[in-house]
This record gives sequence, C-alpha cells and structure tokens, in this order.
Amino acid sequence: MRFNKKISISFIFLLLGVVSFAQTTSVTISGIIKNKADKSAIAYANVVVKSEKDNAFVAGTVTNDEGRFSIANIKPGNYHLEISFIGFENKEQPLFVGSLSAFLDIPAIELDEIAMTLESVVITGERSDISNKLDKKTYSVADNISQSGGSVLQSMQNLPGVTVQDGKVQLRGNDKVTVLIDGKQTALTGFGSQTGLDNIPSSAIDKIEIVNNPSSKYDANGNAGIINIVMKKNKQEGFNGKVGFTSGTGSLWVRKENLPTIRPQYVFTPKANPSLSLNYRKENINIFIQADNLYTETLNKNEFVTRTYDDGTVINSQLKRNRDTNFFTTKAGIDWAIDGQNTLTVSGMYGNEKIIDRGDQPFFNGNMSQRLRLWQFLEDELKTTAMATAAYQHKFKEAGHLLNVGFNYTFHREDEQYFYDNYLPTSTGTDAFKLLSDEQVYDFNIDYIKPLKYGRIETGVKLRNRSIPTNMQFKPGVNSVLDMDAGGWANYKELIPAVYGNYVFENEKWEAELGLRMEYVRIKYDVNPDHSTYKSDGYNYTQPFPNMRLAYKLNDNNKLSVFYNRRVDRPNEVDIRIFPKYDDAEIIKVGNPALRPQYTNSVELGYKNSWSNGYFYSALYHRFANGTITRISSIVPGNTLIYAIFQNAGRSYNTGIEAILNQKVSDVYSFNVNGNIYRNQIDAFTVQNLYPRPNTFSAEKQTAISGNLKLNNTFRFAKGWDAQMTAVYLAPDIIPQGKILSRFSIDAGLKKSVQKGKGEIFLNATDLLNTMVIKRKIDGAGFGYTANDYYETQVIRLGYSYKF
Repeated sequence: MRFNKKISISFIFLLLGVVSFAQTTSVTISGIIKNKADKSAIAYANVVVKSEKDNAFVAGTVTNDEGRFSIANIKPGNYHLEISFIGFENKEQPLFVGSLSAFLDIPAIELDEIAMTLESVVITGERSDISNKLDKKTYSVADNISQSGGSVLQSMQNLPGVTVQDGKVQLRGNDKVTVLIDGKQTALTGFGSQTGLDNIPSSAIDKIEIVNNPSSKYDANGNAGIINIVMKKNKQEGFNGKVGFTSGTGSLWVRKENLPTIRPQYVFTPKANPSLSLNYRKENINIFIQADNLYTETLNKNEFVTRTYDDGTVINSQLKRNRDTNFFTTKAGIDWAIDGQNTLTVSGMYGNEKIIDRGDQPFFNGNMSQRLRLWQFLEDELKTTAMATAAYQHKFKEAGHLLNVGFNYTFHREDEQYFYDNYLPTSTGTDAFKLLSDEQVYDFNIDYIKPLKYGRIETGVKLRNRSIPTNMQFKPGVNSVLDMDAGGWANYKELIPAVYGNYVFENEKWEAELGLRMEYVRIKYDVNPDHSTYKSDGYNYTQPFPNMRLAYKLNDNNKLSVFYNRRVDRPNEVDIRIFPKYDDAEIIKVGNPALRPQYTNSVELGYKNSWSNGYFYSALYHRFANGTITRISSIVPGNTLIYAIFQNAGRSYNTGIEAILNQKVSDVYSFNVNGNIYRNQIDAFTVQNLYPRPNTFSAEKQTAISGNLKLNNTFRFAKGWDAQMTAVYLAPDIIPQGKILSRFSIDAGLKKSVQKGKGEIFLNATDLLNTMVIKRKIDGAGFGYTANDYYETQVIRLGYSYKF
C-alpha cells in the first residue's frame, strides 16, 4: 500500500508536465502555388517567410517551373507566409512550424487574378536545446570516455536507463529489448538473444539510440524498447579517414582463490583493438569502409556455487572459464546519388568471431573434504556473420516526400565443438559434441512518408523470411554423462508479413502520434523424430499492435506526454532449442519448443523541462505482460542435476519511475544523473518441465522493489584535456525463482586532444575499485543455491586515434 501511495503521488506530480526527448531544430517547408481560376501552376512567384513577433524577414524564395517552392532551415515556431506575383492578388496566411518532423508540406496555395500589393508575413522561431525524435535518446560513443576501447555492450553500461545482466541489455529492468544495427535487426546482435554485443568494438560505432516507446513503423517485438547501434560512416568531401589502436589488460589480481585441484584462472589478461575507417566522396559518389579487430583474453566466468537439497545434501562447486576471443568486423559500401531525386546505397558487413574457452568445474561435498567430480572442458567456437543491404530512395518534388525501398540479407553460422573430461573418483571419461547452426534472414520493406501542413503520414509493408537449421552430434566416451538421445537435427522457420500506418499531428500546443501495425506470424519448429522428449511444434497468429502518443506543450520549455503501445516477444530460436547445453555440468540449460509469444501492453507518462544549460526528464511507466517468458529450474527425483528450461509463466508487471537530470555547471564541469525505481511482480504459476522427464513446478507470487542510480561527471579542461568519472549502483532485484543482490562500480577515463585536434589519446579504467560481483540466490522445488560470480570486470585501457 505504501508503494502504491507513492506511485499515486508521483503520478499526480508527473501529470503536471511530461515530454518526449526529441525535437527537430531545423525544418524544410515546401508547397505549390496555383492559379485559382484554372488550377495551373504559377512559376517564379515570390514566397516569403516572416516573423510573427516583429514582422522581420526570415527567408524567401521563388517557385520553379512547376510552381513548387522549398525553404530550408526554418526553426520551429509561428510565422506568416506571404505569396505574390504580378497580376495576382497577394496572399498571406499563418504558418506554424512544429518540431516533430524535419519536413512540412503546405497544402496548395491558390492566388486570385487580381493585382494587389504584397503584404508582409511573420514567424516566431524557437530553438530546442535537445535534438531527438519523440522519446528517442541519442548518445555519442565518443563522449563515453570511461568505456572507450571496449565492446558495445560495455559502452552501454553507463547509458541512462540501461543495465547489463548476464550479458544482456536491460531497459528499466527488462531484458526484452530489440537491438538494431543501423536500424535493422541482424543475426549479429540476435533476434532477442543479443548475441555478439560483447564482441562488437565500440570503435566501430558512432552513436547509440534508445527508444522506449517505438512507433508502428518498427517491428512489434521488444516490449522494453529498442536500442539502435549506428555504425560510423563519414561523408566528407574527398579522401579522409581515421585510424586507431587500443591496448589494455584486465583481471589485475585474483579476487577469490580457486577451489583445489584445478588449473589457474586468468590474470593480467591482454586486450588489443586496431581500427581503420576510410571514406572517399566526389560529386554524386560516396565510398566508405570500416574495419576493426578486437582481441581479448578474459576471465569470462568465475562463479562459486553452494547447492543445498531438501534431503540435506550440500554440493560446493566453482565454474571457471578462461576465454580467448578474436572478433574481426568490417563494413563497406557505396552511396550513389543517381540524380537529384533518386539515391541508391549498397553495403555489406562481415564478422568473424573465434572463441576458445578453457573451463574447470570441480564439485566438493559440504565440508570440502572430498572432491566428488571434476569437469574440464575445451570449447572451440567459430561464428561467422555476413550481411548485404540495398536501399533505394526516391524524393518526390515536395521536400520530405519520400519513398524508401530496402532489402536486407543476413547469414550467421555458429560452429561449436566441445570436448569434456569427466574425472570421477573411480574413473575418467572423455565426451565431445559438435553443433552447427546456419541462420538466414531475408527482409524486404517499402516505406512511404508524406509531409502535411500539421505533421506527416508514414506507411509501409515488410516481409521477413527466416530459417535456422541446426544439428547437434554427440560423441560419447567412457562413462558418458551426455544425453545421447537429445541430439540430432532441428529446423526453425519463421515467416512474418506486416503492414503499418502512422499519423503525426502537431500545432502550437498539441502533438499527437497514432499508429497501427498488423503482423501475421507463422512459426514452425521441426524436430528430429527420434528425440527423447520433444516433438515438432509451431504456431501462427495475426495480431494488431497499436501505438499512441499525445503531448501538450505547457510552454516553450515544458511538455507533458502520454504513451501507449502493445508489443510482442516471440521466443528466440535459442529459447526453444532442444539440445541440452553442458557449459555447466550440473545446472543444464535446455530449450522448449512449446514456448509461445509474450504479449505486453505499456503505458507511460513523461515530463521534460529544458533550459539553456541542461534539461530534466522524468517518466512514470507501467507494463503488464501475458505469457511471460522465463527460465524455470527443477530437479528430477533421485538426481542432483538441475535442469533450467524456458516456460510461459503467466502474468507479470513492471511499474516504475525514471528521471534524468543533465546540467552544464560551467565550461569545465557538467554532469548527468539518472535514477530508476521500479516494482517487478511475477504472479503465481504452475508449469510442467518435460525434460528429461515430466515434472511439475509451482511458484508463489514474487515481488520486489528495485532500481539503479548512475552519476556521470564530465570535466573539460584547458589544452584539450577531458575527463570522466561514472558511478553505477544496481539495487537487488528478482530473477526467476530468486533474487540478484546489489552491485556497484566506478569507471574513470581521461583523454587528450593532440596534433591540432587530429589526434586523440585516452586512458581509462572500468570497475576501478573491483567491486562488481554478481550474487544470486535461487529457491527451487527441493533445492536452493547461492552463486557469487567474480568474473573479470576491472580493465585498464590505453588508446590512440588519428583523423586525416
């Protein structure tokens, strides 16, 4: 009750004012001038924009041979538009220029054939200090000094509203996030699994965009929101580029000693990241190429677990994983301006990721007097990604009137080999398996945008065809512990045609956006008929996914907004994959082909107040989901192995408040503080895990109040010196069947501009105090366990880059 009262008070407070983050600061207005009598176009008519406030001239032009005009760089505000031509009556009309669209198309203006003296026209311009679209927040990777030289995933950890847990990005405590690269879903970042984020070098990235309330033009998946990773692409005239190199080291000391009888854990792990960006532009051709290679040695996992069973059995274990990773990625393409109205862009991206894991997992009894088992493994994995994109754009004669046609193809191969040595008190066995998975995705889309006098319309269609054939082959050794009957082949097929429409309206006081996306989805999962547990399954549906945004401008610097959208999270192929995963020998993860989509409705209220040197943004949000996808751990009677299997757990809720304060205190110091408090709830549910044998699991309702706090301090000193210090606190939170305890870290960075601004040197340290430890408590049916992961979080990096 106390929490609900606080929410109610906050709700009333937020209703006093809310905003979206995004405003356009420069608008192009266009239209056509006609003769009222015969509707013919009037060429060379004068079009003048004047300020409403003081009648001052702002901009002007003349119509072309077709009677059309276009005037760029008009700031949002109130104006008058004057049109005049010899032999025709002068015409004056009010003009409102909004901040939601970069283009404004004025309905046809008709002149009477009566000579009149032209009168003046007016405009009141206004500058917005924050430039982002609707609630989209945009962050430059170059400004994140304390995480320079790392991966994209590491760069995201310091962004407002973003947390990272188990290698997955969360927005406001929810990991159902859609990750895009240059506005497109790819197999590189995963269709829900977010694979690859920790291996994409941040040096390849220009900026990161966060959209908490996506419109209907985006795919309907990702109920927590969308993160768009925008890769670097220069468009300067002539030949230019950038070259850089970063080196570093992590795991500077052993935070927790190994359990007896296993190989040493990694210390002083080396890192290296050379990067190159080249661009050549001449007249109507722009050619670009970007290449990065990220090599890291990492203490990827160092988790100490104590399992306690209802019969009194206690097992202590440590899962230690030393990882070597080399990830090479390159992107190249060409922009061809065919003429003034047609543009074609063709690009390709290639990624090659090589992973070698050397793991040890000893198991001891409760008092550590006896080693029950030692599980050692070698993982040899190669991931290959290739993507080809073609995008055509036609610009109609009215500015901002566009037709976009795109095709995107993605191929992703996952080639894994595991080799296991299983040391028991009386015997030793060697097992192996090989997994081959080929993912192919074809996306075709058509998008149409038409500016209006008070906004714009957007509509389009999209077709996706996706297939993932997989094959798991087990190679048993002596006394094998692998489930030989759980291997074989499986084939995932997905077909999604979709159509959407979106309308944006804006006047002096109100903004509105209404959209609807209709998706038909057909999923088919064919399974090896000899599999021990699972059979072929699938589903299809046709569902509407509406979105709405309504905003009221209290004044020039304050805005109140309300959002609603409905979204879906379909099970990822990895979530339903039928093969047991043995990277933990006794907590085994298995997919579930019977998983169904999770549907989520979201509402949000937001307020924003901006001023010359900063802004304040706050939001109250509530999400409620049906068919919540979560992983459930259970045991089979008479066995101490734990099987973690995805299930649809029923209804869940996420309600919270987020606030961001950004302030430039002086020319030397500025800060950004972000706080997020939320309440998570998962209703009571009962499910049946089928693997390896049917067993029923029931859970009581889980609730928790959690949140996070981030403080980002930026210092800009004389002679090109910049510094940054970031502190992050993550409060305890609920996870399936348990909770994750609090975490805290401090990052710091320093950079210096050299060589007349063309060069840059930086030095940074992540988790400066080495405090980031992941602590979990799990309560299952018949067992419970605690886990503390002392994996590598502290890394020091030194880097240099040069622009030419």
